[in-house]
Amino acid sequence: MKLLPVFLLTLLLPVALLAQKVSLSGYMRDTETGETLISGNIFIKEAGQRAQTNNYGFYSLSVPSGTYTVVFSYVGYGTLTKTITLNSNQTFNAELQNQTTMKEVQVTSQRKDENVKNTEMGTISLSMENVKKLPVLFGEVDILKTLQLLPGVQSAGEGNSGFYVRGGGPDQNLVLLDEAVVYNTGHLFGFFSIFNSDAIKDVTLIKGGAPANYGGRLSSVVDVTMKDGNMKEFHAEGGIGLIASRLTLEGPIKKNKGSFMVAGRRTYIDAVAKPFSSRLKNSGYYFYDLNLKANYKITDKDRVFLSGYMGLDKFTFANPAGTFHANIPWGNTTATARWNHQFNDKLFLNTTLLYNDYTFSSNFDENAFGIKITSGIKDYNAKMDFDYYTGFNHHFKAGIAYTHHTFIPNQVSGQIDTLKLNPDNALIKYAHEAGAYVLDEFEPTKWLKINAGIRYSWFEQTGPYTLYNYDVNGIKTADSTKYSAGQPVKTYGGWEPRLNMRFALRDNSSIKASISKTYQYLHLVSNNGTTLPTDVWVPSTALVQPEKAWQYSAGYFRNFLDNKVETSVEVYYKDMQNQIQYKDGYVPNNLQDPELSYVFGNGTAYGAEFFVNKTQGRFTGWIGYTLSWTWQKFPLLNNGDQFPAKYDRRHDISVVGTYELNKKWTLSGVFVYGSGNAITLPTSYYFVGGILGEQFSKINAYRLPAYHRLDVAAVYTPQHTKPRKWHGSWTFSIYNVYDRHNPYFIYVDRQGTVGTGQGVKLTVYEVYIFPIIPSITYNFNF
Repeated sequence: MKLLPVFLLTLLLPVALLAQKVSLSGYMRDTETGETLISGNIFIKEAGQRAQTNNYGFYSLSVPSGTYTVVFSYVGYGTLTKTITLNSNQTFNAELQNQTTMKEVQVTSQRKDENVKNTEMGTISLSMENVKKLPVLFGEVDILKTLQLLPGVQSAGEGNSGFYVRGGGPDQNLVLLDEAVVYNTGHLFGFFSIFNSDAIKDVTLIKGGAPANYGGRLSSVVDVTMKDGNMKEFHAEGGIGLIASRLTLEGPIKKNKGSFMVAGRRTYIDAVAKPFSSRLKNSGYYFYDLNLKANYKITDKDRVFLSGYMGLDKFTFANPAGTFHANIPWGNTTATARWNHQFNDKLFLNTTLLYNDYTFSSNFDENAFGIKITSGIKDYNAKMDFDYYTGFNHHFKAGIAYTHHTFIPNQVSGQIDTLKLNPDNALIKYAHEAGAYVLDEFEPTKWLKINAGIRYSWFEQTGPYTLYNYDVNGIKTADSTKYSAGQPVKTYGGWEPRLNMRFALRDNSSIKASISKTYQYLHLVSNNGTTLPTDVWVPSTALVQPEKAWQYSAGYFRNFLDNKVETSVEVYYKDMQNQIQYKDGYVPNNLQDPELSYVFGNGTAYGAEFFVNKTQGRFTGWIGYTLSWTWQKFPLLNNGDQFPAKYDRRHDISVVGTYELNKKWTLSGVFVYGSGNAITLPTSYYFVGGILGEQFSKINAYRLPAYHRLDVAAVYTPQHTKPRKWHGSWTFSIYNVYDRHNPYFIYVDRQGTVGTGQGVKLTVYEVYIFPIIPSITYNFNF
């Protein structure tokens, strides 16, 4: 009986301690616009506790009653320090001032050391203000090209916005725009991304160790959030460049209650070029973007958002005689509806409905004959995500998501005079995809912080669908299995554990480690011979199994000079299964299911990433270096021998710098160097019956020359003695300063014929695209 009081005390002590704690919660916002700040940092000095805002700017943490010094900080903003007395649960909405609008930057006891204190690995957030200062091709600011300057991220080619992350293919990157998946990220055949920088609030890249709330891709996450719109006053900004112009309008629907944002961008290559060439009279190319967003606070605890994106590329061609016409449009459409609900100071809910449509179409007409090829993917999605902040400062996240997919791989139709041709293109596929997750981020001791989670993903192909059987020659047999609408064809699923840990060494240094497993049920198989965005997304089926990957990474992080300089070294190893490529000798066939031309294998990627980033002061920038290897092995390719992937790049270096010379001039420069891409080349030639044939090397046995380039820019911002509403600046940039001829591809030219006595002459040519390119852009806001 004497032990009973001790036993009861042991049981009730945690409850008593919890009862003595009070919570501090609220939102972090931009003081000028009312925009919420994502991943903002909150630090309570006396308690040594810290927290981050979620994707909607909300935060919550619990401490014992008392008086505390609370520091609110965010990259690119002045730090706010408040003394707050907490005797009961309290709400405090912190408003921070953007340093670009501050008359002078206030220096306080800042705690901008989250890169060594949090559990995130391979995670980088970009400041849009800094991105806009860097030199760019044709003056078009491009967040995806900026991401390519970070260690572990590689460009898909000269001037291309496509990218590879840690040995993964371009389809293994999950790109989100306001939570909607973006299936095609490029304009102008990939040379520009679809993201209008004026419409973007936040960009976060996760290269490895993605938390359990993300799923569906093997390599990376690029999470892009559009601006909500200015809550306090009407505002406009835009720019006029060499090939495109843009305009963004934003303002309050009702001051401090709701806001809107509309952003548009269009090229005028077609309009500028046509007067100078009669050949372009009936031909041309253009693209446009339109971003829309509105939000409204129904109550202090309820807020709704509506956002959308529409983008289109269109290429047209007609010969001078008018007998041949080509019309090739393609583009993305996304729509997002969200409801934020705050149940109390600890529980937050976001409910989202999404629509997504990507379509590519090719229309060709010659005299009385016409043909049309259409492909694409359409999604309907619903998801719920919870944030729960416990009294013991465990941050739980949990959620569920469902998506209905429709895949359209190259539907063909045609017409000859009045006769319409509609071949049996029974290739449309339907699928359900779902996932559920739970994770917990907590700090059991001051030297250890953990983010542990588990995700279960599920995928099912459904009818209507006809599963045909084929003989050894690939010819369709009479046997087939038909599935009615909604009937399961093939089902997959699996657990995806995620673990990230941070071990603090000192206040300015830490070691981090992560392990994660991911499944990918959607695939984009590229054909190297394709020059248009005709690659199609296909689902996992009875023949195509989902891709799987385990990724292991570890790193050392350390800050110097009072957190002005951040450094890190990360190593990683990735094991990838069920990788997909086209078989040898593949020839596109729009009447046959493309999955019949796939072969399957495995891949490995490993390497080290070095990063030095100066974040404060008049001079900012970073140096990134990546040493990496990427290998693939397919039983039916390369005689079953291992070969380097196309995007295997041994060395990759980026040097980025920005210097604020004075209030009028800001200078910047970018230097990049990368080992040449792996390629397959012919090694010998032979004649058979007077016809020249080629013998190729093993897959990717050769390399293009190394890629390197220097870009510079200067931003001139006039200063006025009297306040005015209109503000403008000029950006002067030079792309490829020393006119490096980086080869885009190599081809072999043949001259002469057999039997003429002159023989056949073979010449190898390197083709490059961009020489030195100066550009000028006028940017304005009012």
